[in-house]
Amino acid sequence: MQTDDSAACLRTDLLKSSETFRVLVGVTGSVAALKLPILVSQLLQLPGVAVRVVTTEHAKHFYNPAEVSVNIYSDKDEWELWTQRSDPVLHIELRRWADLLIIAPLDANTLGKIANGICDNLLTCVVRAWDISRPLLFCPAMNTAMWLHPITAQQVSRLKEFGYVEIPCIAKKLVCGDEGKGAMAEVSTIVNVVKQYLQETDEPSQKT
Repeated sequence: MQTDDSAACLRTDLLKSSETFRVLVGVTGSVAALKLPILVSQLLQLPGVAVRVVTTEHAKHFYNPAEVSVNIYSDKDEWELWTQRSDPVLHIELRRWADLLIIAPLDANTLGKIANGICDNLLTCVVRAWDISRPLLFCPAMNTAMWLHPITAQQVSRLKEFGYVEIPCIAKKLVCGDEGKGAMAEVSTIVNVVKQYLQETDEPSQKT
């Protein structure tokens, strides 16, 4: 049930700081979600970076939240936080908070939802409300056969048309035993791309 305390805690957690670059990590129901703890850990090693996580329900199957050192938001939080008009709308609060959104991994199901404007959970609502002047990065991850389906290329292309940036999947032996393209990019690759955006935001302050 919604309480004043829970709304206050949310607002405190999502306070903005001019010294911090705020990264929102979306995680979906791919086996690659097991890399969430190390991804968050490495992002937090970047100077001046704050991280929060938005998870789908199926993604929860693949990682231990106790190993993730930042707050994780899910569908349950969205609905428990709002009971009246004065309460915060979580997907809007998260959209306002973040300077950059990265979806890692982006599974085939959520890829299809985003490409078609479907917003039936917290993460896809954040994406639908996203300020497209801010970077949105996505890291596809799925079985090779799913990756090779003709609709996948169409949907990835659609996300790029929206202005979103793909961090391409890679070829390797997948957890299911198949070998081929479809694995999420390496965590180090993802962190390096985020680092580039962080450096871009630092550049104006260096030109004095």
